[in-house]
Amino acid sequence: MESNLNKVLSMNRQQLSGQLYKYTNVMKGWQYRWFSVDAQGGLLSYYLCEPAGDDSSSSSHIVGSTPRGQVHLAGAVICPSDEDSKTFTVNCASGDMLKLRAVDARARQEWVDGLRAVVESHSNSTGTALPPRDQLAAHDAFGAARQQLQQTELSNAALARAIENLAGPLSNTDPDLLMVKALSAASTHCLLQCLGLLQRHQELVPDPRLEQSF
Repeated sequence: MESNLNKVLSMNRQQLSGQLYKYTNVMKGWQYRWFSVDAQGGLLSYYLCEPAGDDSSSSSHIVGSTPRGQVHLAGAVICPSDEDSKTFTVNCASGDMLKLRAVDARARQEWVDGLRAVVESHSNSTGTALPPRDQLAAHDAFGAARQQLQQTELSNAALARAIENLAGPLSNTDPDLLMVKALSAASTHCLLQCLGLLQRHQELVPDPRLEQSF
């Protein structure tokens, strides 16, 4: 497994340290970030940076030396998006999600392959039970579920804005509308937590086939 990790990382050395667009809900849009993978530690870190044009192999545009954010890759789900050929998501076992966009389809595939190699290495070392093929299928299933929940989050935000901007016979302080708004937000949050719990459960449950071999 370690040799596979080293092979993938050596093939994708530049692509696993470079610029990506990161979708930021707070800003409601895409922002440039510099991403770096610590393969040994199983960490994905990202930094504030200034756009550096097509030169994505240079780190001179990084702003500061402290990561803006950092996630553990053990148990994560790396899933290419169906919306275009450049976007993919990193769905962490903790429940955190990064929605990222590479420069083109080839760069996306190199990132996905490299990150999945790191995930596989660290998930196996922490007791992931599923064999590689089944694990990849589970990754894709969890990633698809995460994408659907992201759309649910966007719909929930649109509903909240519509209620807040109401004009006419209905008021944005109407008790029934406030109840709908609160229930929508709470349900979405609950679904996200449930998905996170399912991911962690999948990583911890032992494989019955391994138990039967003893």
